[in-house]
Amino acid sequence: MAAVTLWIASLCRPDPGYGGWAYVRRMDGETGAAAIKGAAGGERRASGARMSLTALTEALDSLSDLPADAAVTLRFLDADLAAQLVASDGDYATAEPEAWVAARAALAARPVLNLVPSSPGEAANGFLAAWAEFGLDTAKSRGAFKAAIPKPNLIKFPG
Repeated sequence: MAAVTLWIASLCRPDPGYGGWAYVRRMDGETGAAAIKGAAGGERRASGARMSLTALTEALDSLSDLPADAAVTLRFLDADLAAQLVASDGDYATAEPEAWVAARAALAARPVLNLVPSSPGEAANGFLAAWAEFGLDTAKSRGAFKAAIPKPNLIKFPG
């Protein structure tokens, strides 16, 4: 069975305000440029909840080339995310109903999902935070966008 680890990060300044998100996907047990990919994006007039849910949805959508039963480990910094994902009508669902529906659909498509909170000191989180910041800054000048993280940058991913 295929196994993959996803790392996600998001930020919003102020909340609500400009937001950014990023994810990295690495196939477990594989090396090289083909084993890793990622993307970053951002929006104007976003909330922190929306950015967390967008990072989650984008990361899970990146798995469309893998079987539905692939084992997925999701590493995330948003301390509220796991609690919100098991709640049927939590704050995220109320604050961001469209993003919530998209995230729940992406989760439903992945029956083998292990949620693992990350600690702020992990090197992978610094990498992702920098790309989420890039998303936020780019959204300020260009509006909503999404772009792949270039392979030369991904090869430096410390996760």
